Amino acid sequence: MAIVKRDCPTCVLVGPVLADMQSTGANVRVISQDDPTFPDGCSDIIDDRELALSWHNDIETVPTLVRMVDGVETERIVGWSAEQWREFTGQASLGEGLAEYRPGCGSLSVDPNLAAGLEAKFGGSGLAARRVEFAVLEDPVEAMYERGWTDGLPVVPPTVERVQAMLAGTTRDSSEVIAVVPPDLVECTVEKVAINAVMAGCKPEYLPVVIAGLQAICTDEFNMHGVLATTMSVGPIFVVNGPIRSRLGMNSGINVMGPGNRANSTIGRAVALCVRNVGGGRPGDVDRATHGQPGKYGLCFPEQEESSPWEPFASSRPTGAIDAGSNAITAFCGDGSQCVVDQLSRDPDSLCRSFAAALRAIHHPKLVIAFDAMLVIGPEHARVFAEAGWDRAEVIETIDRYSEAPGSELFRGAGGMAEGLPVDLGDQRLAKCRPGGLLIVHAGGGAGLFSNLIGGWVSGAGGSEPVTVAIGS
Repeated sequence: MAIVKRDCPTCVLVGPVLADMQSTGANVRVISQDDPTFPDGCSDIIDDRELALSWHNDIETVPTLVRMVDGVETERIVGWSAEQWREFTGQASLGEGLAEYRPGCGSLSVDPNLAAGLEAKFGGSGLAARRVEFAVLEDPVEAMYERGWTDGLPVVPPTVERVQAMLAGTTRDSSEVIAVVPPDLVECTVEKVAINAVMAGCKPEYLPVVIAGLQAICTDEFNMHGVLATTMSVGPIFVVNGPIRSRLGMNSGINVMGPGNRANSTIGRAVALCVRNVGGGRPGDVDRATHGQPGKYGLCFPEQEESSPWEPFASSRPTGAIDAGSNAITAFCGDGSQCVVDQLSRDPDSLCRSFAAALRAIHHPKLVIAFDAMLVIGPEHARVFAEAGWDRAEVIETIDRYSEAPGSELFRGAGGMAEGLPVDLGDQRLAKCRPGGLLIVHAGGGAGLFSNLIGGWVSGAGGSEPVTVAIGS
């Protein structure tokens, strides 16, 4: 058989040769990829515009001449070579007057714009997920809204081709169960993560980060079921460390927790969609947040390690710490962020006092010990500590100390506020966060003496613990 296409000069060159071969009785089946009337002069041309024959026979170049014996390929010639074609056919005068050699053109079956669709159509997708067919007149984006698969923003339709491309971003088997997702405790495979990553707008190279993020929150320590069920506004916040930040082009600088960067914007969203679409964690159902906050769409950002005065955040964690230089993601259960403004402090002690004052206001000034917090220190504030030689531990210890207040100011009724501790502890001083509950990350734009505070949910065994997970391949 000979596989050709009209849109190929070499195929046009050998068209008369194929016609001559048929006219002399040679048993040659001509298969045309783009025009069932091409080549001129040939008979019984097989129409392969769907490219099924070309795909199944691994045709990479046209023209290709293939000898089949009892359904088995025994010989193949690619392009036009007068010597090879004459030897192949046994016709010594075949193609007289033509150039001795001409390379072929790319087969349509390997066209980058078509290859993924052909693989999905003919190769067997290998996907186990249930297929949903939309009516011809349905808009897929609107249809996914109607079926409740979105977070309120448009999602990308997860076609077979897109999911297969997404799965190429990981070495894991698509059927591997990587987490049991609350609240419905549904086993989530790599394939299901890939589907939601497509919907979120991720690139394939983001998939290992999404997988690690989902694994981090689907742990007893993080307590995702409780995070959903609480009426507070909290949700998972992810911090990425390691070389993968640069490989994915993540933004750790200007607008680090805002819009504008695809990886920052879609990785956390993909995890949130997995919780919604796989685990059943839908707002108004199990998700009972009184107000919610924009970060619940999915907040993920990388630490700015290059200019940080401290070791990477993931390496500083007391449990589950990851070696510096390794890829890791940390999940923290956090609320909306608030800007901390101090444009005058030039010594670390003064700056820590400002941070402590802002920290005390998180959730309520009289509620202490119960809540963790994440302080995202901007580069200009971090420079104050770097110039003074303060490490992360010293910064945390100082902020904790300045955040202390006497029990007499914290009990219920003190200051005319009914909220507070159930008993008056007198002169006993209590810090805002439990020991180890204040987390410090370095990120943000290089201009502006600003940092950012993110209040946490109930800390410890009754609430949520930050979880750090290594990012695999």
